Amino acid sequence: MKASNFTLPSTNKKNFTLKETLGNYVVLYFYPKDDTPGCTIETNDFNKLYSKFKKLDCEVYGISKDSIKSHNKFKEKYKIKFDLLSDEEIKVLKKYKVWGKKKFMGREFMGVIRSTFLIDKKGKTIKVWNNVKVKDHAKEVLETLQSIVKK
Repeated sequence: MKASNFTLPSTNKKNFTLKETLGNYVVLYFYPKDDTPGCTIETNDFNKLYSKFKKLDCEVYGISKDSIKSHNKFKEKYKIKFDLLSDEEIKVLKKYKVWGKKKFMGREFMGVIRSTFLIDKKGKTIKVWNNVKVKDHAKEVLETLQSIVKK
């Protein structure tokens, strides 16, 4: 399945457009909120493995509905090496079907369903992880990419 193209503001002060990444593998991980426990673990894990993703011609992007200002603080605090994308209008979150009903402590609300998409060099989605558990997730994504690159 072809990954839906989109353009979002990025922490590199430019707009990011997915189709401009053709020729590289891309990891898009959607997460609920900057600087919260699960999201920090997930982001730091991708950050630790970032050089290994880069060696496989793969870029990593984190996406949430937080503002660029919030992303920049998060990025600076944890020395994140890749760009974070801001979807304050929730358009891309809905397009990728990662915006939905969540339950927490008996309350129901709309929010980001933690998900990751692995996209190949031609712009096709090759693997999707839904309802991600953060522990070892970045490692699992890397191992999946490594097994695809070796083929």
